[in-house]
Amino acid sequence: MSVSGSTTTRKAAVTVPAVQARKARNNGERLVMVTAYDAPSARIADEAGVDMILVGDSLAMVVLGYEDTLQVTVADMAHHIAAVARTQPAALIVGDLPWMSYHVSPSETVQNAAQLIRAGAQCVKLEGGVKRVGMIEAIVNAEIPAMGHIGLTPQSMHAMGGFKVQGKNSQAALQLVADAKALQHAGCFALVLEGIPSEVASLITNSVDIPTIGIGAGKDCDGQVLVSHDLLGIQDRMLPKFVRRYADVKSISVAAISEFAADVRSGEFPSPAESYQLESSEAEAIALYSGPIAH
Repeated sequence: MSVSGSTTTRKAAVTVPAVQARKARNNGERLVMVTAYDAPSARIADEAGVDMILVGDSLAMVVLGYEDTLQVTVADMAHHIAAVARTQPAALIVGDLPWMSYHVSPSETVQNAAQLIRAGAQCVKLEGGVKRVGMIEAIVNAEIPAMGHIGLTPQSMHAMGGFKVQGKNSQAALQLVADAKALQHAGCFALVLEGIPSEVASLITNSVDIPTIGIGAGKDCDGQVLVSHDLLGIQDRMLPKFVRRYADVKSISVAAISEFAADVRSGEFPSPAESYQLESSEAEAIALYSGPIAH
């Protein structure tokens, strides 16, 4: 959103077909996606001009305090998606389907996806390769746009033995290419590539006609995504190699609140300018009154 004089120009809404058409090799501008989990962060992201806002299951770790993403539920996701959607951003709202919400029957999967759409998401994202094709097809057949996610898939952390880079040998790399092609064929309009070598991400990006959005996947993807709490320095519990910090909001916030606490304890806050006063006549009337207050 830009402001010129008294006229506010709103950025045109980003749509699924618009995102799907953004392949860098076709001279498309690279896509930008960041996470947001509430109205203030959604407004910040949208005013910054991002293309997509991901209400990710990373919510579990960066907002709700869990150690991994496996604890978050469909209800949790819908609650936070709704907060983002109320800001009516121009950016496309992507809602993460959490663990065990699409590892069920196709009908239950569609119902879970529909719950996120009803909350305000404009598409859903789900993790996994070839084994997720049936669920993606069911979601897409229900007219719900789907974004894929392959490579390091955090919901599979136990099966992967932790948060480890994937596709590090030729066989695994070629399987990721096959996964990407299968997800495109199933109807995904875009793919997140997470935690894979740059060369493998480049191969995948050149092998599919839908855009790839990298996170720890090198510069050759059609776009990039980061968790906003990481890039803003709001949290510092862990710093993956692929994160670039653009601010140190946590330190600034701690300093500001510490200063507030010191001012309260010293009596410097609030000042008269930060307080309300009676009209002089009312203040005089109170000053003349010295008896107990009747109840």
